[in-house]
Amino acid sequence: MSTRGVVYVHSSPPAVNPHVEWAISGVLDARVVLDWTAQDAAPGQMRAECSWTGPVGSGARLASALRAWGMLRFEVTEEPSPGTDGERFSHVPGLGLWHGRTSANGDVVLGEDQLRAAMASARRDGRDALYHGLDELLGRRWDDALEPYRYAGDGAAVGWLHQVG
Repeated sequence: MSTRGVVYVHSSPPAVNPHVEWAISGVLDARVVLDWTAQDAAPGQMRAECSWTGPVGSGARLASALRAWGMLRFEVTEEPSPGTDGERFSHVPGLGLWHGRTSANGDVVLGEDQLRAAMASARRDGRDALYHGLDELLGRRWDDALEPYRYAGDGAAVGWLHQVG
């Protein structure tokens, strides 16, 4: 089964850019050349994004491959497909990798067990623990850290990549 998504590399040192392309190429089994532009939110850094198509689970494999370079700020999305939730992976240096399931419109979806654990923590540790737990489940620290980089990329060109084979 095939799906699609987007890779957003929000900031990368120029010397790492070829490694990012090789990592994406390895996952998608197709040569990838990204259109790198300056990242206004981080002088000296570059940004790129590309849409992709491939088998379900490619988003996780892309995030895992890019995670090898801890200095990257990136997001990988995978759209929902029949029987499979969508996913979003966000990486920020110092915070690491965050993963969440997403609905058809891109909202983060929380599972019953996740909510029960957050409520149990709140009963034990107080109301602030609930707010903190929900913020963590929703990836708020990652969203807050990436928002300036997302804004700096508005209007950037997006290329389509398709898995071969």
